[in-house]
Formats: sequence, structure tokens, C-alpha cells
Amino acid sequence: MNNKKDKLEDFKAAISSTVRSLSNSQKTMVSFGNQVSSTDKSYIKLPSLESFNNKINFEEVRAIADSKSLKLRFSDKKILERFKPNGVISKKLYEISEKIRCEKIGTDYFKGVKKNIEKYYQYRLSGLDFKSKEDKIVESFENFLRIKFLDFKNNIQTDKKLKSYKQKLDVKFKNKISELKNLTLDQEKFNSFISELISEMGLDENVDDDQKRDDENEQNEKQSKPRDQDLQTENKSEKQDEMSINSSIPDIENQTKESDKAEDEIEIENASKPDLKKKGKTNFGDLKYKTFTEEFDEIVKAEDLESVEELARLRKNLDQQLLQLKNFISKLANKLQRKLLAKQKRSWNFDLEEGLLDTSKLPRIIIDPFNSLSFKKEKDTEFKDTLVTILIDNSGSMRGKPISVAAICADILSRTLERCMVKVEILGFTTKHWKGGLSREKWMKNNKPISPGRLNDLRHIVYKSADTPWRQSKNNMGLMLKEGLLKENIDGEALKWAFMKMNKRKEDRKILMVISDGAPVDDSTLSTNTSDYLEQNLKKTVKWIEAKSDIELLAIGIGHDVTRYYNRAVKITDVQDLGDVMINQLSDLFVETSKKTLH
Repeated sequence: MNNKKDKLEDFKAAISSTVRSLSNSQKTMVSFGNQVSSTDKSYIKLPSLESFNNKINFEEVRAIADSKSLKLRFSDKKILERFKPNGVISKKLYEISEKIRCEKIGTDYFKGVKKNIEKYYQYRLSGLDFKSKEDKIVESFENFLRIKFLDFKNNIQTDKKLKSYKQKLDVKFKNKISELKNLTLDQEKFNSFISELISEMGLDENVDDDQKRDDENEQNEKQSKPRDQDLQTENKSEKQDEMSINSSIPDIENQTKESDKAEDEIEIENASKPDLKKKGKTNFGDLKYKTFTEEFDEIVKAEDLESVEELARLRKNLDQQLLQLKNFISKLANKLQRKLLAKQKRSWNFDLEEGLLDTSKLPRIIIDPFNSLSFKKEKDTEFKDTLVTILIDNSGSMRGKPISVAAICADILSRTLERCMVKVEILGFTTKHWKGGLSREKWMKNNKPISPGRLNDLRHIVYKSADTPWRQSKNNMGLMLKEGLLKENIDGEALKWAFMKMNKRKEDRKILMVISDGAPVDDSTLSTNTSDYLEQNLKKTVKWIEAKSDIELLAIGIGHDVTRYYNRAVKITDVQDLGDVMINQLSDLFVETSKKTLH
């Protein structure tokens, strides 16, 4: 009995020795099972060793020890943390990719390590029972990277289990694997690139916005704590910059509510009906909001972002999805059309001395020839020339069904309203890059000034202009399905852009409909300003438009309550309800107007 215990201890000692060798640190400590963990950074926790005769248990411990040792040696935690994406699933995939990057470097030098890891992974994979979609996604991703990076080979059963997900990953990572392999030795570039690729996959569409804000606040608090004096010089200067940024945040957040109210009152006094044509620009009630630079922003037509052939292909995809909803949404669209045409129907004044002969009154002349002829004249109907702008959130969280249904509904509404002589424009908003793009690079070159304001490159897209017929722009709607288009969302500035476009138009009546799935989010901006910087700007912009313009603003929140931003707003829990709500909301607006004119 004691002999077995001795052998077990000898094995633990051998594992500990191997860990120190592979991690290239004699200070690395190892614990097994429920042993008390050290707070030291160079510490590896391994599964417990149940029995000396359990071969599988030993192989598991050896493989995990090798993998963790390589990560400890080749991975910098600070760099890893810097590029971590949002979302539970995305973070898991990000951690897996870093683990495999380190294994790739290590196994190129230590062939025995590769054999240990591969042998245990093969055993673990054969026993997996995918109980949830998340499990399938995570395991498919790890398997995919192991095949591409470590030349791992699946058995037939495993290939069948992961076939559908692997096909999707092949499409997502097409032509990207070779680039990732070339970056294996450069952790910073590798982490940045893989984080962007994972974020573009949109796997965490339902991440709660409040939770995200809590995470960001927690991160800001951590960054604002005093740094250790023993940090390396190159990291020290970077962290001092972060401290200076965060130290300025309380000054902004602690400004009183009275000062906010005073700013709003000043704005109201200055312009109850602003003449934007003379001013050119307005701050829309938010005196604090600013942009670091606008030189990299773009307003682009959808047809300029893709070739004619690609737009036609994407439109084909949209039409295939449209078949499932066509009958349902078409009925609603016809309902809206009938209401609009009813408002445009002719009405007449009767029993006039002159005009067109009223044939309905001819029988009374036959009965009594002494009755005079009756005439009728058409009334002048007051149907206002109308513009409807549909502004669609093109952020990464809209990826999948939400963006498809939004594109379909906008497409059908455009056709319907066009038949009723109502002008329609369809706009989208996103950013050109994840994590700041060229704007952030410029900010970093300028010594990272404190509280820089909006820090990303905007991309505002015109899918259909008000004067373009639907037939000429129908292929543009498919662009919303383009992989990689949807990134961050800065709603406040998108609203301003849509407002300014509408304000230049001559239509008597203007309606702006916003479709979004939550709060504005841009990691680069929020990491260098207050956590509610974009949200406050959206609230003030909406308040300004609702109070000081003739534009009728309404919003539809997909899965999120947007009534905290907009006075007139509707929340839908199922994206299938979007068409119904869009059409009913527009119908209600037109009906309300007709009632007002009657009174």
C-alpha cells in the first residue's frame, strides 16, 4: 500500500519537474485536485490523481500539465486581457485559441508533448455528449483549430458529430488560417486578429447590455487602482496612461444634475425651432459630447461597398429567406396600403349649381321633372407629401435572424409605401472597424489625450435614397447579410445623420423609424470615456429631436426595451413580430393624423 503511495508521490514530483521545465520557471508551483492553491501567478492547478492504476487519469494529468505549462511560458496575461471580446461564448473561444497558439509553439519543439496532448484529447473527444448548442460551438471551434494548427485528425464518428459546425467555421475562417499561423509567434497581433474574427461571428447576440456595462465598470475600477512599482518599464508607461484616463472619469461623472438641466435649458432657449440650414451643425442638446476625429468617417452608398455580382448573390439569399415571411408580411403591407389609399380617395361636394352631373340624383328628376339637375364637385384633399426614413442598427449583435428580418421588412415597406406615393429612404449605421480603427491609432500617436470622445471610424450606409425607385436599389438590401459588415453601433451620431438628411428634404411630413436591439456600444470609446458616454448622448439627441423638430420619431427595440431612450417606442421579444409592429406603427401614425385633420 505504502509502495503505491510512494509511486504516486514520485509521479507527482515528476509532473512538477516537467511543468517547471516546460514553463521555463523554477518558481512554478503545482497543485493536484483539492490542494490549497497559491496566489502566486506562476501556479498550475491539475486534476486529482485518483488511483495509481488509472492510466487514463494519469494521461489526463500529463496532457493538461503540458498544455498549461506552455501557456504559462508563451502567453502574456496582460496582452491576452487587452483583446478579450465581449460575451460568454466568445471569451471561451478566445481562450481556446490562445491555448492552441501556445501548444503550436511548444509542440514544434517538444514532440513528446504533442503526443501527450493529442492522445488525451482524442480520448476526451470520443466521450463528449453535446447537451447544448454552446457545447457544440465551443468543441467544434477547438477541434477545428487543432486540425488546422496541430495537424490533428478526427475519426469518422467525430467528423459526423461536428460536421455542420465545422462547415460554418470553414466559411468564417476562409483564407484566414494561413495569416493566423504566420502570427503564432506574435501574441499581440494574433490575439487582436482572432478576437476580431470571433466577434464577427456574433455568437453572443443575447448578451445583456447591463451585464456588459457592469463588466466595463469593474474593469475601469481595476485599472484605476495603484499599480505595482516592480512592473516592467514598457508596461508601466502604458498603465500610467490608463490611470490618467480613468482618473479623469469621476470629474465628469460627478457633475451635478442641475448642470445637465441648465445645459438643456440653454439649448431650448437658443432655438425652439433651429434654423439648421444656416447653422450647418448643432450639438443636439449634448454640450459634452465630442469626437476625437472625423477624418476617417464615411457615408457610403451600399452599391459602392460591393460588386454588382456580389450584391445580386446576397439579394438572392435575402429572397430565399423572404419566402418564409412573404405571405404574412404581404398581408400586413396590404393593410397599410389600404389605409394610405383610403386617405387619398376622392371626396365630393354634392347638390351644387355647377360641376359634374350627379348621376345618383337622376331618378328624382324622372319622378318629378320639375326638380333641377344636381351637380357635384371634387373636394381638395389634404394628403401631405410624406417621407419615411428607416434607420437600421447594423451592429454585430444584430447578426443572424434580426438583421435578415429587418432587411426583409424594410424592403417590403419600401415597395408598399412607394405604391402609395410615399417617399422612403433606408439607412444603416455601424463602424468601419472593431476596437477603434484609424481613429484610435491616431489617438495613440498623439500621446493618448484624456477623455477623447468618440474614438472609432463611423460607417453610415445609404441602402436606398428617397428619390431612388425600389427596383433600382432592391439588390442593396442584401448587403445587410454580408459577412463582416456588422460591427459597433454609435446610435446618437447615426440619429443626427438621419435627421440632417431628412431636414434638407421638402416633404411636408417626415417620419423616422429606428430599428435597434439595445444600447449603443463601442469598446474603444467606452474604454476611454465614461461608461455611459454613448448612452447619454443618445438620450439627449432623441430628446432634442422630439422636442424641437417636426420629424416624428419612433423606435422598435428587438429584445430590449428602448422606451428609456424614445418616447414612442415598442419592444418585441420575437424578431418574427418585427414586420407586424413596423406596419402597425406606421398605420397608427397615419390614422392619428387623419383624425387630427377631421377635428
